Amino acid sequence: MISRDPVELFAQAREGSRVALARLLTYVESGGPLHRQTVAEAYRTPAPYVVGITGPPGAGKSTLTDRLITEALNTGSFHGAHPFGAIAILAVDPTSPFTGGAILGDRVRMQEHATDERVFIRSMATRGHLGGLSLAVPDAVRVLGSVGFSVVLVETVGVGQMEVEIASAADTTIVVTIPGAGDSMQANKAGLLEVADLFVINKADRPDINSVRRDLEQMLDLGGEREWRPTITETVATDGRGLTQLWEEICTHRDFLESGDQFMQRRRLRTRVELQRVLSAVVANRVSQLANGDDYEAQVARLVAGEVDPYTAADVLLGS
Repeated sequence: MISRDPVELFAQAREGSRVALARLLTYVESGGPLHRQTVAEAYRTPAPYVVGITGPPGAGKSTLTDRLITEALNTGSFHGAHPFGAIAILAVDPTSPFTGGAILGDRVRMQEHATDERVFIRSMATRGHLGGLSLAVPDAVRVLGSVGFSVVLVETVGVGQMEVEIASAADTTIVVTIPGAGDSMQANKAGLLEVADLFVINKADRPDINSVRRDLEQMLDLGGEREWRPTITETVATDGRGLTQLWEEICTHRDFLESGDQFMQRRRLRTRVELQRVLSAVVANRVSQLANGDDYEAQVARLVAGEVDPYTAADVLLGS
């Protein structure tokens, strides 16, 4: 029988219960009363290696991710040093206007691995999480790592600010573009250039592939010197072309990070940003609670009567 207690659910999930794992992720995604217990247990173990995949809708990210799973499983390791136990995919989908849940398009497009015991696929939507997807996704990643997944692929839906936030929470961030749609400039405007570790030009059998590569190279040149210059890989995800090279580039980037202190520096920076987001969400929630009730209405009345200024009223509500 599947428990409702997070500690017992973790034990069941570590023994291979996908139902228990799904329930833990539901706790994380919904932000309900069991969310804090779930996260507290998840943070007792190190985080898995996270590969973020983002880019505009229609760039073929889901097909690319599906093929990348195949490469990961066939390779079996990051250059022999990091054996896979299993691989998990978080597909960050648009929220359904009818159910509030994730639209499961990505899981439909990943049917090749839907029944593979080595692969776990979960679609995520905002639902009721305190800080939205920018907090739900890192929490879900920690849950997946805590039950034994050594690698998590996070695929996002577009190139907006939310996608930048989620991509910045990855160890290796892949930005997918396609020829003929101005996506390289769109990625630059959205700020993805700053967080990208690898660029992929998918649907590389289309015309204008050279112009997309040229645009990306120019943007990288204008970005100045950095310890790691993002690579550009051409792929055709529908037939698997270029996927072996892309996986090798992911492995090379991980080797680069772990060869010095870059890996821990990036993790520390990521943790600082994550804590700041949690702090902001908790404070925003407290403000929302303060903005209701008799005390709040009393301060509104005093403001209307000209007895106090807004800053004094805020200090009173905050207990200063």
